[in-house]
Amino acid sequence: MLLTALTGTAPCPCCAYAHAQAAMPSMPLRGITSWLTGMASAPAAVAAPVPPRDLRIENVTIVDPRDGSKARGMSIAITLGRITDIFPTGSKQLSPQVQVVDGTGKFVVPGYNDMHSHVLELPDPSGSLALMLAEGVTGFRQMSGSPALLAARRAGKLPIGELAPALLETPGSLLTPFNAGSADAVIEEIRRQKAQGADFVKVGMIAPEVFFVALEEGRKQGIALLGHLQEGTDALDATAAGFRSVEHLGPGSTVWICCSDDEAELRADSYRREVIKAPPFKIPFLETLVMKKLGKMLINPSAFAKPGDVDRLQRAIHSFNPDKGHAVAERFREDGSWHVPTMVRLRTQEYAELTEYEQDEMLAYMPARAVKNWREVTARFKALPATMRHAFRDAYPRQLELAKLLCDSGVRMMAGTDGGSYLGPGLTLKQEFAELALAGISPLRILQMATVDPADYLGRSDAMGRVAIGYDADLLLLDADPLARVEHLHGIAAVVRAGAYHSAQALDTLRRTVAEKRGTLH
Repeated sequence: MLLTALTGTAPCPCCAYAHAQAAMPSMPLRGITSWLTGMASAPAAVAAPVPPRDLRIENVTIVDPRDGSKARGMSIAITLGRITDIFPTGSKQLSPQVQVVDGTGKFVVPGYNDMHSHVLELPDPSGSLALMLAEGVTGFRQMSGSPALLAARRAGKLPIGELAPALLETPGSLLTPFNAGSADAVIEEIRRQKAQGADFVKVGMIAPEVFFVALEEGRKQGIALLGHLQEGTDALDATAAGFRSVEHLGPGSTVWICCSDDEAELRADSYRREVIKAPPFKIPFLETLVMKKLGKMLINPSAFAKPGDVDRLQRAIHSFNPDKGHAVAERFREDGSWHVPTMVRLRTQEYAELTEYEQDEMLAYMPARAVKNWREVTARFKALPATMRHAFRDAYPRQLELAKLLCDSGVRMMAGTDGGSYLGPGLTLKQEFAELALAGISPLRILQMATVDPADYLGRSDAMGRVAIGYDADLLLLDADPLARVEHLHGIAAVVRAGAYHSAQALDTLRRTVAEKRGTLH
């Protein structure tokens, strides 16, 4: 009955799978995409961008995101995608062959990194990639994959062109009950993804006993597991066992239960939560079939929420103990776990009825069909019982407070949107920065979450995340001091990606092109 009642396609499947585990525990196969069975054919080869031979940006203020220090009146020399020199403007002779940009009055920071994106789920991601570049994203971590995606990367055939940020990392198939339904199965799947060249393994929803087997196997194979903490498990046990990156503040009640005065009762309730089980026999193409039917649910899992799950989250939040919260944050810090809160994803789910989304700038770039599906799901959210909608409205400010607590406690955090695949309006890095600022996080700390922290996470602190000699020439020219106001982080005068210069006018042209083509996107 469920399968025949639902229609739609999945704009952001793998991540929404986990959001939905807090909302709809009984929904089968949530978030499993056609990536699990592979793409029908590999995308055509895309030529690597060819930057200009030399570029020189004159008379700028360079901001160091490590400590917020500023070097004024500086010139940046770039050759073949690398920063080759930095010096006071006017102190060195200018070659006539160099492309020169007058940056007087501008501030230069490293390009931003969106560490939670699903952009490569689109059949043609070029539009979304261009929009990411236009808002200053020069690198992204793909949070959903497949054997076919990994094979395309190995062959140099990913559909990423010149007007796109760099792919920093990607997993293989999402771990679900269908490829990780037992200890033996999850061990086999992790070994398979390691051999396929996955950078990490993404956890969607697996049984608690399988979850810890997976963490141990990941440790043995030298490949990180990250993604979504599992209901029915202790978040602190997970990070202590090596769960590397926690997405969406959990999601659901997982972290909140650890901070609650009613921890024992709430955890027992989460253990009783119905879990998804794989069928006793293999059904060909089942994942693809169900994913097609469940597409609309993934636009906003909160619209399909079960009252019991919402009640558990609300009880956990209302019984929050600040002392326990700080102790949990300290444990996360000691464990070395990373957190990508994706506040914009939580906000668009829990505040879905806000009229501001009807005027959101992203609507101009979304395909008409995607806008129609989003409005239908939003109407369903508005029809939820008032008590449930009130619980969601009540949860979000507290989630902002939790993000601030983690940040103030020294927990390692990165910026991410959960966007990139036309899921719905509001999922931009600009809005993520605004939400982090609303939580009380400083512009400098937000800048760090998008630059030096991702570099540290990736083990690339010697090549990215700073404006320094020998580093990647992925830069932003900003109109005003980015440390003065969070809004200044998105006053972008130009983007330099791999040494190629894109003016504000060129970026506006990119946006217009995407908007004009939105009717042809599917």
